[in-house]
Amino acid sequence: MSADSMLPGGVTDALEEYGRLLEEHGITWGEPEIHYVKFFARRRVLRPALFDRFWELVYKAVAETHPDEPRDRLAARLAEPDYDRVLRDTLDGELPAHLYAIRIEEEGAVLEGAARTVLLPSPRLPPLAGDEDGPGPRRAGEERMSLLIDSRRDEPCQVGVDDTQRLLSARGAWLVEVDQDSIVVVDGDRVRLDTLLCPIPSSRLRLVSGTPCRWSVVSADGAGWFPPGVPNRHDYHGRPYFHGDDLLVDVPCMPLTITVARGMEYGAAAHELTPMPGEEHLVELAPERLYDAASAGWYGGDLHVHLNWAGDLVAVPADAAAAQHGEDLHVLNLLAGNVSGRRVYDREALEHWTGRDLPWSDATHVARMGVEYRNDLLGHVYAFGLHSAPGRYHTGFAGDADWPPNADGLRELRGLGALVGYSHPFRTPIGDGDPPRGVVSPVPRNCAARELVADAALGLVDSLDVLTHASIPATAAVYRRLIGAGNRMAVTAGTDAMISFTRSDNQSNPPGWARVYARVEGELSARSFAAAVRAGRTFATTGPWLELTVNGHGPGHVIQARKGDRISVTASAVGPEVAAVRIRTADGVRAGAERLPPEPGRQGQERLTVTAELEVDAPTYVVAEVLCDPHPRTLTSTGYALTSPVYVDVGGRPVARREDVLWCLEWLDLLEDLIRQHGRLASAYQFGDHVSLLQQARSIYQARLG
Repeated sequence: MSADSMLPGGVTDALEEYGRLLEEHGITWGEPEIHYVKFFARRRVLRPALFDRFWELVYKAVAETHPDEPRDRLAARLAEPDYDRVLRDTLDGELPAHLYAIRIEEEGAVLEGAARTVLLPSPRLPPLAGDEDGPGPRRAGEERMSLLIDSRRDEPCQVGVDDTQRLLSARGAWLVEVDQDSIVVVDGDRVRLDTLLCPIPSSRLRLVSGTPCRWSVVSADGAGWFPPGVPNRHDYHGRPYFHGDDLLVDVPCMPLTITVARGMEYGAAAHELTPMPGEEHLVELAPERLYDAASAGWYGGDLHVHLNWAGDLVAVPADAAAAQHGEDLHVLNLLAGNVSGRRVYDREALEHWTGRDLPWSDATHVARMGVEYRNDLLGHVYAFGLHSAPGRYHTGFAGDADWPPNADGLRELRGLGALVGYSHPFRTPIGDGDPPRGVVSPVPRNCAARELVADAALGLVDSLDVLTHASIPATAAVYRRLIGAGNRMAVTAGTDAMISFTRSDNQSNPPGWARVYARVEGELSARSFAAAVRAGRTFATTGPWLELTVNGHGPGHVIQARKGDRISVTASAVGPEVAAVRIRTADGVRAGAERLPPEPGRQGQERLTVTAELEVDAPTYVVAEVLCDPHPRTLTSTGYALTSPVYVDVGGRPVARREDVLWCLEWLDLLEDLIRQHGRLASAYQFGDHVSLLQQARSIYQARLG
């Protein structure tokens, strides 16, 4: 890759180093291949619906190798199986449109896969700037082909892919990246990949919207088409996309669907055409605004985005700028963080720009470099708005101990002025009535926010990313437990979008596919946005606009009430995916309203409102939530929105629901056992630090029982 010559020298050097790592190691960039790193390449070719099946087969393979080990010990061995075999068995003969296969039978090798459209250059159209494919048929964009080599023989066979040779084991599998010119040889015989190519005459589109937007150009064969030099990004649904305005795209002369969108405050507009060979077609298309948050003092942010975090390409700051403006994302937090070793990606960018807005920021778009503080046993933390780089970024990787507790990292980051909160907290399903055991265990190192329950009690956590790429329902259930137990934290959103990945389910979504909206006092800045989150003036959403008032007050307010007082609550939502709006207190759902899905073609501007008069009999909180129907603009499996609470204190006492406090205490006991069994600790002293932290939290919760 070539780094922008205008970038600071240290940032340029780092990007060039990332390019060397990608060239040498592929998508992992040479990171230690713990289970989620090994999954990177396989995730590119699996539908999200097959992820659970993949991990079930991984567990099965580990259990067959270690039949006498308990489940938590098996979970510590998830990186051991042959992931290419597991991928082949997960697919069970299915081939996604972007995956090709060579089936090695006893009688020879057979190539399988959908035809790949390539463009014949038109003498009437000059080459586009940045198009370096040269003469002859050229590929759609820059995406390489994923090829699964699947042996169905009972004996090994020799396979070569370009300069790499491998003796493929009996019934073995091998996932590789190739291009149309790659040389694949099986037992001395070449398997030609160009037989899948389908040349077709080309045309050109000029895409104009009047403002930076997100575009998608899809041909009748399902292929996506991109401007030259633009990465072939795909969202959770597998839809291609890119950002910008007044763009030129070469396309095949077949039916096309062009779609334009601009983040969740806009609908989508689409246009269909069949271009004529050798002609340039002007497509003027703009998305319709659904709501205007900034005009009401609300600004939406994504507090957890990575520019580079391994991946199939090296991202440059201009990629983040294009995404932020193309999505009209008001606040973008780009995190420096490690993957599975000690290298901290984008650390040089953090150190150069720390405490300053990134260069593409303006009055309604603020971008900052932040930090992801990581420990896979205890949880991951985002930090936004810090004024200098921290001394520590992670614990528990590359032989380092799981020490000190995350609380030390939180204190340091807060001391540097950062807004902090736990990210992608929970993947394990958990409902309102479930005990905490299923979340704390059995997988020891799955990035779950296990120390959250202690750190929240100690007042070290400003927010929780309830909207995330992990389980939104599970995280919302834990969040309600925590605020019911007396912890005051704002609801936030951090997508963990990774700009250096082009196909990675919801992590290759554009930044801001889920957002935290904060009501800012005065002008938008990193400081004013962080202050609004700390004050709890937030809601988080995958798309719907959500409002809550309690006696005329919004989220973050504390109402002083007496037993027997009545409070008036109103919640309303706007959005095409909105199915129901509900009002919750510490005692559960208290009121709700539902509606039928909107008629086709309606953008969903209609407001759904629920009101309730509630009698106060004990300290409580009030939140509003939105449940959603499936909708194309929801870029994950669950559409949802949730406000931060309005707190209702009674007689000066905050909510501390006994059932929730006891639940948190049980969590702390389980966490202590987990650290004792699975913590990587160098001494009893280090374990003692964890126990001391947990005991401090226990004392706080026990006092709330009184």
